[in-house]
Amino acid sequence: METIRQLDEMQARALALRTEGKRIVFVPTMGYLHEGHLSLVRAARNHGEVVVLSIFVNPIQFGAGEDFASYPRDLSRDSALAAEAGVDIIFAPEASQMYPAGYATSVHVEGITETLCGASRPGHFDGVTTVVSKLFGIVQPHSALFGMKDFQQLAVIRRMTVDLNLPIEIIGMPIVREADGLALSSRNKYLTPHLHQQALCLQDAIRMATDTALKGEKDAAAIIALVQQRIQQEGDTRIDYIQICNAKTLQEVTQIDVDAVLLLAVHFGPTRLIDNHYLLTPFN
Repeated sequence: METIRQLDEMQARALALRTEGKRIVFVPTMGYLHEGHLSLVRAARNHGEVVVLSIFVNPIQFGAGEDFASYPRDLSRDSALAAEAGVDIIFAPEASQMYPAGYATSVHVEGITETLCGASRPGHFDGVTTVVSKLFGIVQPHSALFGMKDFQQLAVIRRMTVDLNLPIEIIGMPIVREADGLALSSRNKYLTPHLHQQALCLQDAIRMATDTALKGEKDAAAIIALVQQRIQQEGDTRIDYIQICNAKTLQEVTQIDVDAVLLLAVHFGPTRLIDNHYLLTPFN
């Protein structure tokens, strides 16, 4: 495994690999790798010869008062984990290269960025789509893997890739969970043991909602009320949103069907966690 820090070096290497006929598979991350990231790396091996993993804490997707400064960073730790998982190249640029003096371009996807996390984190998805489009141009991948925990992000990136005619296959991978069921996230390290225990209400709520839907309940409002009641049983929670949406359009639905997905964002103390699940798929 090698680590490339320079943008022009990464782009030159990628173009050379493509000239050699090598298929590049890309896993973009903000680092502080966990098993969710590493599962993407292992899956990437099935899609090409060269696996590139980026580590870049993207400043423009963080809003005022969010955790950019404190977001966990440990390149040495991440490098060891990446090498063990089978990464060929780590691309770890500095922000000054990604956004040099005079930088003035952003990428905006309308509609699906304005709900859910987009409503509570204004400008967040412009930051995501801008950095991902730049990374696609630098790494030149044939395919890119993203976890489905960030359900809206995956939908936004798919929309951007189609709309900009980018010749990149976008692959969504299932949520990876801790042994107790909490969806893996780099932000889980912020949770005290007490808050971690409280956060387990998310999968309790998802399981209750899924069981109810599978038993025949079709009214989205009734399921949302059930989820809200379960989460509010915990003391240190603040609900950002509980919505049931069409998985393709992210428009809210009133009736449950096979495309209905439950999406949650909840604060446990200062830590904001997200989760999701298709309501007509059993939750194990």
